[in-house]
Amino acid sequence: MNMADLDGLLVVSLEHAVAAPYASCKLADAGARVIKIERPEGDFARGYDGLVKGQSAYFVWINRGKESVCLDLKNPTDLGLLRNMLETADVFIQNLAPGAIERMGFGVETLRAAFPRLIICSISGYGTTGPAKDQKAYDLLIQAESGLSAINGTEHGPARVGVSVCDIAAGMTAYQTILQALIGRGKTGEGRAIEVSLFHAMSDWMNVPYLQYRYGGKEPSRAGLKHPTIAPYGVFECSDGKSLLLSIQNEREWARLCDIVLGDPSLESRSGFETNSARVENRETVDRTVGSALAARSRDENIDLLQRAGIAFGRLTEPEDLIGHPQHNLIAVQTGAGEIELLAPGAHVPGEVATYGPVPELGADTDRVRREFDR
Repeated sequence: MNMADLDGLLVVSLEHAVAAPYASCKLADAGARVIKIERPEGDFARGYDGLVKGQSAYFVWINRGKESVCLDLKNPTDLGLLRNMLETADVFIQNLAPGAIERMGFGVETLRAAFPRLIICSISGYGTTGPAKDQKAYDLLIQAESGLSAINGTEHGPARVGVSVCDIAAGMTAYQTILQALIGRGKTGEGRAIEVSLFHAMSDWMNVPYLQYRYGGKEPSRAGLKHPTIAPYGVFECSDGKSLLLSIQNEREWARLCDIVLGDPSLESRSGFETNSARVENRETVDRTVGSALAARSRDENIDLLQRAGIAFGRLTEPEDLIGHPQHNLIAVQTGAGEIELLAPGAHVPGEVATYGPVPELGADTDRVRREFDR
């Protein structure tokens, strides 16, 4: 992941909110020049909150390294400027409301005919076919519509996943598909049109419960901090009031848990405990047995035993703990309000020092980009 891998690539992104900005941010991180087209009042994600030195947490997270250009796309002059940008662009990303890009005269077929090398990525709520194709959509709505809410939450009811997981899934899908299209264009010289929707990106992630229900008749359940089909796999409270999650993935691990952590090797073959399927059927008793052993020791004492047994575990981390987590990698990003630290992207290349562009102020690059593309 060399930071200059996409150097020389021009990306024009008519974007707002999360999904498209996530994709274009990753392209910017890889060295592409990204021109972010904003409405005159700005991407509405700039106003989601003011918690990061007066700026929106979502905005500063996924808009680093871009140029901000404000255009009024109801104005023919600004539409012409956008067209001039697309003449030399490699990638065009847009996530406007259904039908908006066509009303501007920039429909996919029009762009494909005018700019055959251009890679066009359109991100929507539901795609361009089917009865919901014109329906506006946002993350929480798709969490519900895709079935994610049916498996998330507790026995008392559904809950929202605490980050915009559908937007992020769509942004990740767009990014990887754009990279695939760039490789394809390198072979054929031809661009392509890409459609990504929040619904279909999340539906892909929902394949396991879908398959379990369609072919196995297993009703989805909201398991909270338990795994719906593996036991023991969940959260347990320790004697110091701190919580710990553990995960048993196979019978060998179950045997070691019984012997080293629970101190009772006979549990391994006890009726109702002897296989994962039996433990899931008997989850309440299994969890009570495991929980009573862990509750007799502090979290650190339990961790020592779990490490000795080779059992996977995780601490139930609160935001305060997250800030100081010893495993973190952090990156520094400049904003109009000064430098901030972000949790680093999930991939890195050992030996390389990554640098990241600043988060643009609204319209900071408008005049310069107008002069560049005014013909």
